[in-house]
Amino acid sequence: MESVCSACGNSVATGDQFCRVCGRAVAPGTVVVPPGQPSLATMPAETSGKAIASLICGLLFFVPLAFIAAIVFGHIALSEIRKSAGRLKGDGLAIAGLVLGYMWVVAIPIMLIIAAIAIPNLLRARMAANESSTVASIRILATAEITYATAHPDAGFTCSLSDLSTDKLISSQLASGQRTGYVFELRNCSSETAGGPNTKFQIVAHPLTTNTTGIRAFCTDESNVIKVDPSGSASRCVESGETLQ
Repeated sequence: MESVCSACGNSVATGDQFCRVCGRAVAPGTVVVPPGQPSLATMPAETSGKAIASLICGLLFFVPLAFIAAIVFGHIALSEIRKSAGRLKGDGLAIAGLVLGYMWVVAIPIMLIIAAIAIPNLLRARMAANESSTVASIRILATAEITYATAHPDAGFTCSLSDLSTDKLISSQLASGQRTGYVFELRNCSSETAGGPNTKFQIVAHPLTTNTTGIRAFCTDESNVIKVDPSGSASRCVESGETLQ
């Protein structure tokens, strides 16, 4: 009858006290295989589950900390495969998982550095585009006010965005009071004579979220001169804003 090591499954010669593969004492734990039955050493090798897990975790780079699991499972799988004396296979899977895991260890800091540089630039570009669009919208509103006053001489200028929308002078989006990250308002419509048509108005636009959707505030009135406030305050724009260049 054949004896095999109970630790690694390697065949053990009669009289050996230690396994020639794993070096463990085999006398106390020797397994005797009856004649006609395959020994552990000749049984088909199984694929290590940890090697498979390492590869899968390496591919799931978008899952938080998956690359760390790929490295851990990969090292454990390789260690178990080496000690299995052929009972386990999958070292290629484990190595692939390790490579992917370490690749993401190197790649993620680089990606974070690139994001730290790119995101602020993208945000500034977006705010600049929002501000440019806002100035164009203020010009549209000012023109709409003049057109409305001409069409409604008894009322004059209006402080209602819905009035301008009803006369189809502005888009429904602009009539909602919010567009491209800015809030638009018509203010301080007034008449020079009691009960007369409105001869004055103010248009103000300020960022919906300061330093995120925009930085500066913009305003104009019946003079059609657009002013700007660097701090984003609509009130300061009306009171002491600088003429937009």
